[in-house]
Amino acid sequence: MFKNSLYLFIAVLLLVLSCSRVERETSSDETGVIAPPEPTILYGIAVDSLNVLQDKVKKNEFLADILLRYDVSYATIDYIARKTKDTFDVRRIRRGNTYTVIRTNDSIPKTLYFVYEISPTDYILYDFTDSVSALLGHKEIVKKVAKISGSIHSSLWNSLVEKGADPNLANDLSEIYAWTIDFFGLRKGDAYKAIYEEHYVDGQYIGMGKVQAASFEHAGKKIYAFYFVQHDKGDYFDEKGNSLERTFLKAPLRFTRISSRFSNSRLHPVLKIRRPHHGVDYAAPMGTPVHSVGDGTVIAKGYQKRGGGNYLKIKHNGTYTTSYMHLNGFAKGMKVGKKVHQGDVIGYVGKTGLATGPHLDFRFYRNGKAIDPLKVESPPAKPVDPAYRPTFDSVVAHYIPLLDSIP
Repeated sequence: MFKNSLYLFIAVLLLVLSCSRVERETSSDETGVIAPPEPTILYGIAVDSLNVLQDKVKKNEFLADILLRYDVSYATIDYIARKTKDTFDVRRIRRGNTYTVIRTNDSIPKTLYFVYEISPTDYILYDFTDSVSALLGHKEIVKKVAKISGSIHSSLWNSLVEKGADPNLANDLSEIYAWTIDFFGLRKGDAYKAIYEEHYVDGQYIGMGKVQAASFEHAGKKIYAFYFVQHDKGDYFDEKGNSLERTFLKAPLRFTRISSRFSNSRLHPVLKIRRPHHGVDYAAPMGTPVHSVGDGTVIAKGYQKRGGGNYLKIKHNGTYTTSYMHLNGFAKGMKVGKKVHQGDVIGYVGKTGLATGPHLDFRFYRNGKAIDPLKVESPPAKPVDPAYRPTFDSVVAHYIPLLDSIP
């Protein structure tokens, strides 16, 4: 009886082990054949059996210098330079950019492909396998959503850098809120939150994408910004669908400081007498670009030796005119009668005329009378089109809880 039970146990055990082995052998696919490993693809080329060499362009190195090292003939190099110029001009090869040479693994290797990375996303591939050809390629950009929040202690830029964020986010936020927030008047304790895209190629961060939504608490008021596309054009709007853009920018230059404000009795730093100063002085490094705060036409351009130095005046409409003084120089093409658009560079910060240091004296006139530029209330651009309103409202409903939940 015991012997029969032992035989039965051994038989069952062998059956279980046999089934397990069969299952393992057939788990790779239904036919029982183990699938081969995925090939390694680089720039669209299977490179497992090839030799891949990668380097960077060195100082004073040209395409010919590189290709000759890898036994590409002068005739081929000359053909590339002359016949594929419309695809990529080899004179644009720059020091520090990455290139890849793909060769056979033979005892006497042959160069099959040469790839030059024009940018982190774009490359030119030269194919020597048959007739010589050139092809522009593009790497896949992986977009990831990032969130950030912070408060102002000294400046927006410093706050973002302290958090390890891309400093370009400061530029983007300042442009989004350029019409609604005076960044020269930020206060300690002002706070911001943002949801934005980060772009990666081959697992490496290459830069920021679009800011999708943001909020900025300034002077006790929270201002939302939502990116929304209508009529094939993207803009930023508040939660009510009003455009954040205005007829006039809040300031004609970025990331500087106000050294003197609008006053009817200011001690002149050069003349040492009190007289009206009907403008705002923005201290900034020499050569800082100066932008037109709105669309308009240049109505005056000149030089005042005992006053504003190099200056420009722009008439925006029948009511408003602006003036930009102490410029180091003018942007190319600036002349009386020139049409300019909001944000166009019109000149550069200097210290011409009566000035103790580089700065911009910016003045605003309404019906010919000087007004304080910091107190100009500019009307908004067009709001969200009613036809797009349901879609916009869903965007707002999606992002407000996400913004509010950022710690």
